[in-house]
Amino acid sequence: MKNCLFSNRSQINYLLLGLVILFSSCSTNQQIAKKVKKEFKQSTLIAQYQVGFALYDRTKKEMIFQKDAEKYFSPASNTKLFTFYAGLKMIPDSIPSLRYVERGDSLIFWGTGDPSFLHTQLKGTKAFDFLKSSSKKLFFAPGRYTGDFYGNGWQWDDYNAYYQPEINELPLFDNVVLISAKTAGNMNILPQTFASCFVKDTLSKAKNFTVIRDFNTNNFRFNTAVIAAKYEQQVPYKVSLPTTINLLVDTLNKFVDVVDMKMPLNAKTIYNLKSDTVFKQMMLPSDNFVAEHLLLVYANNLGVELNTTKVINHINTTYLSALPDKPKWVDGSGLSRGNLFTPRDIIKLLELIYDEVSDENRLFEMMPAGGKTGTLRNAYPKTDAPFIYGKTGTLSGVHNQSGYIKTKKGKTLLFSFMNNNYVNPTADVRKEMVRIMTFIHDNF
Repeated sequence: MKNCLFSNRSQINYLLLGLVILFSSCSTNQQIAKKVKKEFKQSTLIAQYQVGFALYDRTKKEMIFQKDAEKYFSPASNTKLFTFYAGLKMIPDSIPSLRYVERGDSLIFWGTGDPSFLHTQLKGTKAFDFLKSSSKKLFFAPGRYTGDFYGNGWQWDDYNAYYQPEINELPLFDNVVLISAKTAGNMNILPQTFASCFVKDTLSKAKNFTVIRDFNTNNFRFNTAVIAAKYEQQVPYKVSLPTTINLLVDTLNKFVDVVDMKMPLNAKTIYNLKSDTVFKQMMLPSDNFVAEHLLLVYANNLGVELNTTKVINHINTTYLSALPDKPKWVDGSGLSRGNLFTPRDIIKLLELIYDEVSDENRLFEMMPAGGKTGTLRNAYPKTDAPFIYGKTGTLSGVHNQSGYIKTKKGKTLLFSFMNNNYVNPTADVRKEMVRIMTFIHDNF
């Protein structure tokens, strides 16, 4: 009888213990949700503009808390997360840089949109070295890119800004001219091909040195102010076939001709850099030029014309059917306000990215880290142990962060924090966002 009672009591104790663990586990995310909801409710700043937020437990596959997560927001550079995921699926190893065929004494080549080709930071030179070392006559065959020099919905009056280079099938030197000075008064221009295009504007009354390009041509004007030491400015150059050929000729120190020829299916491929290296350049400094041209690289891998709209349609259909809301996605970088995503879409995308990489260290190495690297370096206090890894996104009246947060208790949660249509200083919006994300880290 005693053994029977002991057995029954043991079963009851185990059952009670199991129920305690179960309810404790179930209530953890509810407790997080309750506290986070309170932080949002008490924020007088957030009440002044449109905010979408979602916090997701990847392990339990459970949405912890959401605020207007089903509504559409302008993502700005959060768009690069979509471009990033597509790259993980479509070019997991290396970036194809040139396609080519050899016919007799001729080498005919086509562009793939490879942004790393002579990129000033990435310094991809394999394709360049291939052309340089060839003993054959070089012929460039244009025509694979069928889009416009700007993306859908880009602002034309940003044409002189470093962050809006033009799009083409054979980009060179980031499609920008670098104006710099090591010492005051000594201006350097790279590529040197454009040096003869610079003219001093003696009528300008600007007090600080700056360079402005004519909208339709590669005529660059600089004012009479003295260029300061350590000055740097990047100005997009006007892309055209003659400009591309001139840059190739001047850089290769070899003659390059043009030929009208459709690329055959058996064209060979020269690869440049590892994909992760290029993805990291897109993500950490939020490089718009890299993002836009990666979409063309994806199109090249599909064997279709280099066209942003067509490759985005393919990505949406093939890889993004699991998103809860149909995204409106029009460019690779997020420069366009035509892009519209919901926070819960981005949460699902972040989960797909995490699963695709399947290596947290590798993934976080390619993303800005709060207080340490990329566009999040100065958003959070400087640290060697970041707890935020994600993508920022900023336009006028738009500031977002989406990514992964590591809590003090060791959880890795997914989040999307989208702020739209504010008139407050962006610094204030960022500060409030950082406050809430830090609260989540510290308390859970």
